[in-house]
Amino acid sequence: MPRPGPRNLITDVPGLAVGHATDEALRSGVTAVLCPGGWRAGVDVRGGGPGVRETETLSPENGYAQAHAVVLSGGSVFGLGAADGAVAALSQAGEGVRLRPGAPSAPIVPAAVLFDLANGGDKAWGVDPPYRRLGLQAVAAAGQDFALGSVGAGRGAMAGLVKGGLGSASLDLEDGLMVGALAAVNPVGSVLMPDGETFWAWPFEIDGEFGGRIPAARVDASEPMPDASRLAGQGRLSPGVNTTLAVVAVNAALTSAECRRVAMMAQDGLSRAVRPAHTPFDGDVVFAVASGAVALGDDGERARRLARIGAAAGDCLARAIARGVYLARE
Repeated sequence: MPRPGPRNLITDVPGLAVGHATDEALRSGVTAVLCPGGWRAGVDVRGGGPGVRETETLSPENGYAQAHAVVLSGGSVFGLGAADGAVAALSQAGEGVRLRPGAPSAPIVPAAVLFDLANGGDKAWGVDPPYRRLGLQAVAAAGQDFALGSVGAGRGAMAGLVKGGLGSASLDLEDGLMVGALAAVNPVGSVLMPDGETFWAWPFEIDGEFGGRIPAARVDASEPMPDASRLAGQGRLSPGVNTTLAVVAVNAALTSAECRRVAMMAQDGLSRAVRPAHTPFDGDVVFAVASGAVALGDDGERARRLARIGAAAGDCLARAIARGVYLARE
């Protein structure tokens, strides 16, 4: 039976590294997912208010549908500057595409941001937002082990009416394939059932990774948008002020089109963990990256194995979302 990898983190996918930079005074931060050498990549954007960079670069019809890193950041539009820091750090390390002899390498760093500008942190940065610096720091901190909860891009997040955070999970498919997910969880929807204690993702939990709670009785889920009046009172029902950002990864040899298919399937995991998801008020974005280490073949089994990867990515993302909230703090 498939089980989580040894860390139960996205870095169980061999080759990946993840780093956080967290600014406690700012109550915000940056998370960088490093893909050494450039991995095939795709993206699926379903929220109504996304803040993104380089997503069009990942379109399958374009020539450089790969990523040397993916950056997730707080700070709304200001947080897009974190990718500038990541690009500078990676280029200095020799990562990226060499377009001309003697020219600096040009890393491809797609990015997405979440809104945490109203969380009480010090946002008086004037004309020098700190996110480029945080992007540099996140790349420098990257490794296989990293913290979960109120760190990096999840530091200032909210999930419905409770604290959001940064979560991750993995699944070993036992056929040479490893799938992982990482999520910065800041949705307008709820990650908790109407009892306020059980995660919507509870059927996918493994080994009590987010508390082991199951529903005590049948739950009435007939209200399609729980807590709407309280969220409106907090100013949360505005386009662009909520989102879930995610990266899913696999060690398979996928095309960029197949990466996008995996990202699309992984969005179903977001829908299983957050209710409602993909609203006009969210900027939900899922990136998918593939290292190319394990061949899928070209026969009829390829589509079956791709479908299993996408399904596993969805399950991992649902678990990662719940773990991020479960481990969050004020």
